[in-house]
Amino acid sequence: MSLLFSVVAVVILVLIPWVGVGALDLRLLFGVIVPYAAILTFFVGIIMRVVGWARSPVPFRIPTTAGQQWSFPWIKSNPVDNPRNTRGVVLRMAFEILLFRSLFRNTRLEFRQGPKITYEWEKWLWLAALVFHYSFLVIFLRHLRFFLDPIPGFVHLLESLDGFLQMGVVPLSGLGVPGVYLTDMLLLLAVTYLFLRRIYIPQMRFISLSADYFPLFLILALGLTGILMRYFLRVDLTAVKELAMGLVTFRPKTPEGIGVIFYIHFFMLCVLIAYFPFSKLVHMAGIFLSPTRNLSNNSRFVRHVNPWNYPVEVHTYEEYEEEFRDKMIEAGLPVEKMPETPEEEADSAEEAGPKEEAAKE
Repeated sequence: MSLLFSVVAVVILVLIPWVGVGALDLRLLFGVIVPYAAILTFFVGIIMRVVGWARSPVPFRIPTTAGQQWSFPWIKSNPVDNPRNTRGVVLRMAFEILLFRSLFRNTRLEFRQGPKITYEWEKWLWLAALVFHYSFLVIFLRHLRFFLDPIPGFVHLLESLDGFLQMGVVPLSGLGVPGVYLTDMLLLLAVTYLFLRRIYIPQMRFISLSADYFPLFLILALGLTGILMRYFLRVDLTAVKELAMGLVTFRPKTPEGIGVIFYIHFFMLCVLIAYFPFSKLVHMAGIFLSPTRNLSNNSRFVRHVNPWNYPVEVHTYEEYEEEFRDKMIEAGLPVEKMPETPEEEADSAEEAGPKEEAAKE
């Protein structure tokens, strides 16, 4: 049901600009209003999420520990898994953000013949995630050529490196292009793998929700429409850049000659941008504020006091017994100190008298 709902939702999203621009010529709506609304939603949503995370109390150190904590010089510690200072935290964050280290170490429980329980290293998930994120990053940077004028040199370099694969003239209509961007293909392969993994593995299929399928289909639709524009249904790139520059410079315009396929692609991107802060995709920003990652584990040699602690009136057991001793004895409860008899009180008074006089002298 979750899968079907996500498919239907993405199909409807594709049909909206198709009908809106193709039949009703609402270029102003889909070329100007929707992009600005998506960007505004993105920034407001991200700010709300970050402020919410920042306001969450983290009174104590709660780093996830997978290695030996630093205790004594003669005990070997793990400075990456269990950092004790800021330098170690920066190193762990770098491994996490750039190489997805925790995902690399992830394992999956499996039942083999026997029955026998084994832990399978999910190396393909790590590889697919790495390919997906870096492909998306390269594609994002390549698209800067539509929003910047002049185009920075690194964008040209990136296009050359990404498009070194020469297709030549392929005996298929529309495939006679000089170069194919590898990241386009890798992105689709990675998204397809992430989708098939949720279908093929029973445990993943059981826990998968619409929130898991929908962004995959949305990104898949975004990639497919992009490939269609580049290799099959060409659009006027000059007009596309004119529209993009108009949006960036806040002088929006909707030039003629841009095909409907571009507006479908653009609308998918806008939906993804607006959906980003409210979805699981926001982990890209959340990783920087994760206390299990950005805190050093120095609990053994630094005393951390909750900054929100307030003075609390303490009622010790000694005070409690002094207040309720008679009632405790009457109820038959044991007490640590029995009440003094009249003779003992008199003896105590006699002993205390000389001491008080000596103290006065």
